[in-house]
Amino acid sequence: MTVPPALAPYASRPEESRGRLHREPESPTRSVFQRDRDRIIHSTAFRRLEYKTQVFVNHEGDHYRTRLTHSLEVAQIARSVSRALGLNEDLAEAVALAHDLGHTPFGHAGEEALDAAMAPFGGFEHNDQTLRILTRLERRYAEFDGLNLTWEALEGTVKHNGPLVGGARSKPVPATIAAYVRTQDLELATWPSAEAQVAALADDIAYNNHDIDDGLRAELFSVADLDAVPLVGPVFREVRERYPSLDGTRLIHESIRRLIDRMAGDLIAETRRRAADAKLRSAADVRGLGSATVAFSETMARHDKALKQFLFDRMYRHYRVNRMSSKARRIVQELFQLLLAEPQCLPTEWRQQTEGPSAPATARVVADYIAGMTDRFALDEHARLFDRYAKP
Repeated sequence: MTVPPALAPYASRPEESRGRLHREPESPTRSVFQRDRDRIIHSTAFRRLEYKTQVFVNHEGDHYRTRLTHSLEVAQIARSVSRALGLNEDLAEAVALAHDLGHTPFGHAGEEALDAAMAPFGGFEHNDQTLRILTRLERRYAEFDGLNLTWEALEGTVKHNGPLVGGARSKPVPATIAAYVRTQDLELATWPSAEAQVAALADDIAYNNHDIDDGLRAELFSVADLDAVPLVGPVFREVRERYPSLDGTRLIHESIRRLIDRMAGDLIAETRRRAADAKLRSAADVRGLGSATVAFSETMARHDKALKQFLFDRMYRHYRVNRMSSKARRIVQELFQLLLAEPQCLPTEWRQQTEGPSAPATARVVADYIAGMTDRFALDEHARLFDRYAKP
């Protein structure tokens, strides 16, 4: 049995949490970060991830990754890396499980379409939508909207990819985040906790490697096509040479297992080096460092970039994926246009929040409604609204 290591000096400690926006009695059996994780798992938005896809539309096949399976894989990697580094596993897991809650149906194609439709009203960004869900749209508790997560969980979710202001970042802060920090300052100019940074790179490790699996399964590219990709090609060759009679499915799984292990191992080693060089002594030191604490080595970062480029060229821009994405964008655009012009077509609880056709407040309600849809529900809702023979 492996004994969990003691927390590193720069780990987040639940007893030092900055607390929740709405004060609540503490649990006698769970830490504040464990409660954060549990609230995310029990949320409606988390359940919907089961029918929201990464690249493929949900009905394309039962074995492709969904946002739910992806989030679970990210959480597993984040916990493993955090354990090795002596970080708080519960906080890392909470951020990992929450990071995709704001995604639209149909993956990035759906987000692109909703962002374009919302351009006159401030645009749409999935990270901003995640904060809306966590602080407004989930309605489960008697005394407050949202999940009332700790400051650290909200900070980590909003900033898991780094600071939102200052440095080289030129994009404006999304509307919900900008409004929320006027009530509870999430310190947008600093790096988040080491746990949130782990969750961000666990996301990279998970989706890169599992998109290889899904791309091979969908026959968008072959194992032979991976030969020239740094790290990936050599690992597949290594497995083939060691197990020459291995069938294709086992070859893929064994290779991906090794790729995940090597990327995680590199991440752990580089982070330990950076933490030692910076002489980090607290979680505050991580936020004040001015650069990432958790990172790949320069070599692994180049491998990661090369793999992303391969997947972009051979998978995300494959004509079959382009056709699915085109249909998805049209569905989202048509839903938005109709519901903005005719908000009386919204379900009653949503229509009651609108302020009339084409109003900015109505656009925001329509965006919330569409963003919360699963792939399947969006397809069905589009049919109900546009197919003259479909039941309303």
